[in-house]
Amino acid sequence: MHTTLSLIKSLVLNSLIVSGLSFISMSVISVSHAAESVALATNETPLNALSLSQSLQLFELNNRELLSAKRNIESAVADTSIAGQNPNPVVSVGVSSLNLNLNQGNNNAQHGNSLSNKTVQSVLQLSQLFERGNKRDLRLASANEALKASQFDYKDTARQQQLMLFTAYYDLLLAQETEKIQSLNVGLYGNSLSSAEFRLKAGDVSASDVARIKVDTLRSQNDLRQALANKQKAQANLAYLIGKENNANEINVTDTWPSIDAVNQLKPLDLISLDNRPDVLAADLRTKQADDLRKLANSLKTRDVTVDLAYQHFPGQEPGVGVNTIGATLSFPLFTNYQYQGEIGRAEVNYNLAQDLKEQTKAFAVGELTKAKADLNSAMDRMQRFDEQTLDQAQKVADAAEFAYKNGAIDVTDLLDARRTLRATQLDAALSHADFAKSLAAWHAATQIEKN
Repeated sequence: MHTTLSLIKSLVLNSLIVSGLSFISMSVISVSHAAESVALATNETPLNALSLSQSLQLFELNNRELLSAKRNIESAVADTSIAGQNPNPVVSVGVSSLNLNLNQGNNNAQHGNSLSNKTVQSVLQLSQLFERGNKRDLRLASANEALKASQFDYKDTARQQQLMLFTAYYDLLLAQETEKIQSLNVGLYGNSLSSAEFRLKAGDVSASDVARIKVDTLRSQNDLRQALANKQKAQANLAYLIGKENNANEINVTDTWPSIDAVNQLKPLDLISLDNRPDVLAADLRTKQADDLRKLANSLKTRDVTVDLAYQHFPGQEPGVGVNTIGATLSFPLFTNYQYQGEIGRAEVNYNLAQDLKEQTKAFAVGELTKAKADLNSAMDRMQRFDEQTLDQAQKVADAAEFAYKNGAIDVTDLLDARRTLRATQLDAALSHADFAKSLAAWHAATQIEKN
């Protein structure tokens, strides 16, 4: 009966183990497939219709600066492992006092020539260094603070690189709109030139009017070519940030400009604290790290102790002395020549530098925030004027000039001036939207803080 029960328990236990392993395997496979699906979906993102959210996904996956910052975190993790280790013991083996006299005076010669009976002193010694002055804890605390600082450095790198991503995205959107405006302008001038040449044959316009239209047509073509070059540069900038530089010419962004209503959701300037911004937190941690390193330098004045334990085997010693003996020694340094003044002085200077850098980082953050707010207000006012007044007025003037020219009320010079004004206004309006979008992104980057 006992054997039967044991067999049943064994079968049940094996069944549970197999079921558990199967569940874990399925879970790992599911997570692996999910990760592969995300990576595959990200890598298959259509670059010819790229949204801002898709750009962010590619950015987080492929941005080289982010990957470099991750490597710094991994290096800091290794440093913490190094800092927390105690000194390893040292084992040494040696022989000495070999008696070369095999005849008279060698008490062991009569006992044969075995290895254990040879007149030679063999020593097995174990040495261990014991650190004093709390050195290990100070090293470990310094390494942990460096690790936390590197993590905040990663977040600050992401903050800055993300601002560059937004800037590059909106630069490409502006370049696309500029190309569109210039293309429409080239088409308009082309139609006008064809019409003018037809009217010249009919004697309805002068040759000088046709020449003026032709000059502006060529100028618009040059402007279009420059717009294409600017678009290619913007594509290259965005492609690098998302790791798609080999496919830069395929990138076409699809998002629209952010609405001015987004400003209403921003916090007032006086309610924003920058103490929890990643770069400020990293600078604060490095100040604490420098303080621990300063304490570590001062701890060098506390003497470390080395303890040695020895086992000796020495046949043929003086009468009454055993073949095997043990011994111990205690050693420590004497600070007669040098007391680590250089290390202590350098650590003190590094601590002061870390404090200065912390204050500099805070001042830079405040200045960045103030500048971002000023740029945002200026860009918002400028964009509103273009959208609500300037662009509409320029369109009305251009339409009136087109109508007047067709009816012979104005000459070609006034028509061309109205067209140039409208084109310049359209380009400035698009630029105002780009400036507002980039200023809004800069504000979000300047006010990005860590939640407690």
